[in-house]
Amino acid sequence: MPHPARVAASGYRRLVVPAPNLLAFTLAALVLIVIPGPSVLFTIGRALALGRIGGLLSVLGNALGLLPIIGLVAIGVGGIVAQSVVLFTIVKVAGALYLMYLGVQAIRHRRRAAAEANGGALPRSAWRQLGEGFIVGITNPKTIAFFVAVLPQFVDLNAGMVPLQMIELGLVFFVIALISDGIWALIAAGAREWFGRSPKRISTLSATGGGLMIGLGGILLFTGNKH
Repeated sequence: MPHPARVAASGYRRLVVPAPNLLAFTLAALVLIVIPGPSVLFTIGRALALGRIGGLLSVLGNALGLLPIIGLVAIGVGGIVAQSVVLFTIVKVAGALYLMYLGVQAIRHRRRAAAEANGGALPRSAWRQLGEGFIVGITNPKTIAFFVAVLPQFVDLNAGMVPLQMIELGLVFFVIALISDGIWALIAAGAREWFGRSPKRISTLSATGGGLMIGLGGILLFTGNKH
């Protein structure tokens, strides 16, 4: 009869991704995340428009939006969405339009942003900023496509527990994205604070951040057929 400790250890090994696969996926995720893309542009736009706290809350919300996608991909629903032209297009259009809406709002309220930076107005709700980032994260078609098309390639079928392996890989991506986008947010917010001595310049930066989000929404809306 096998020793209980050996059985437990064997079971534990089946719950995690083999080390070579995990390392390879980590490197692939690093390359994808560190190179500036839609997520970075969104982060910079939000940090320029809202400042350090708003930028970091948007980063956290955006990263939390990955978690439902990871779960759905792990149980197979993500593949259904990715393979359905109608469903994928709905998600894609909704996410792009919401990004453009946030950009328009940043431009419309650029004077309020300048006042907030100088203590002249109450900041927007932290929960609202977090929620806006979450919606952008969960409707990002690029993320859905990546998790469906790329993540399974690093799963070891012989190790078993495939859904749990996919969740583990997804969480690795989540942590890297959170750290990388957080750094971008701090850099952009630092530039905003440097310009913050002039309300006019803060107003301009907020409008610039809004323009970045509108442009990003347009890129996501009009690039590619399905993905």
